[in-house]
Amino acid sequence: MRSVFNWNLGSRSLELGKRTLIMGVVNVTPDSFSDGGKFLDRDQAIAHAERLLEEGADILDIGGESTRPGAKVDPPSGSDKKIAPPNPGRAVTADEELRRVLPVITELKKKHPKAVLSVDTYKAAVARAAVAAGAEIVNDISGFRWDPQMAKTIADLKCGAVLMHTRGRPEEWRTLPPPGDIVLLVKRELKEWAEKAVLAGIRRERIVLDPGFGFGKRLDENYPLLSRFSELQGAGFPLLAGTSRKSFIGHTLAKDGKDAPPEARLYGTLATQVALILKGAHILRTHDVTPAVEAAKIADAIV
Repeated sequence: MRSVFNWNLGSRSLELGKRTLIMGVVNVTPDSFSDGGKFLDRDQAIAHAERLLEEGADILDIGGESTRPGAKVDPPSGSDKKIAPPNPGRAVTADEELRRVLPVITELKKKHPKAVLSVDTYKAAVARAAVAAGAEIVNDISGFRWDPQMAKTIADLKCGAVLMHTRGRPEEWRTLPPPGDIVLLVKRELKEWAEKAVLAGIRRERIVLDPGFGFGKRLDENYPLLSRFSELQGAGFPLLAGTSRKSFIGHTLAKDGKDAPPEARLYGTLATQVALILKGAHILRTHDVTPAVEAAKIADAIV
């Protein structure tokens, strides 16, 4: 059984645990691993987001920078420093990231004022501007570690926050040494990082933890996290999981020596999502909202 929480987003709370919430992915990027370039245009991104809302998404997670394996990231050091211009394989500046996500957040909030919007960023400057524009959640893949201003910024904003576990940075993921017991590592570090976030002023009821499937975990290293996901409940925070279309699923579904491409990973994704709900996940982050909503209804009935 999973615990029940009230996730404090500042102006309102979301009840977590009575049913699984679905977070739909809106990538306003040219190079995300699954749908890069499809929704880079503002109007296309807004139309896609509205489709996800119609399909039953409880939260929309809007991101302006790809952090797929091999992507270059250059986090700010001490402040929001200028970094390389946005080209394939290059880091994205905070200014460019804001040019991508702010028009989408602003228009969605205008058209759908009750929609719960999340910004997927590791940069404090982007988080600050996105929340000012209407986002209520900051989803940071770095666990508030890449930008030294992020934890204080989130504490000041009094918004919801997703603290995700990642090993290394995207350009390092393919060459990282084996992690040993990945579940023990993720449990220990998530707990440590969450406690640091609380000490930095982020209230516990604002934090959700994400073990970061695929983020520094290669292929079959993700399956122990799936099979022992319930152990993460011991940290005392609600749990988000994002396995949607991930490469470890494609690898397992390989045919004739070729991994299944992202668009052929739906059924494998659903298998992982049902398993995660049965083991305590509160929120699923997904590209495919309708299938996830329907699968979650059945899994919730079992729970």
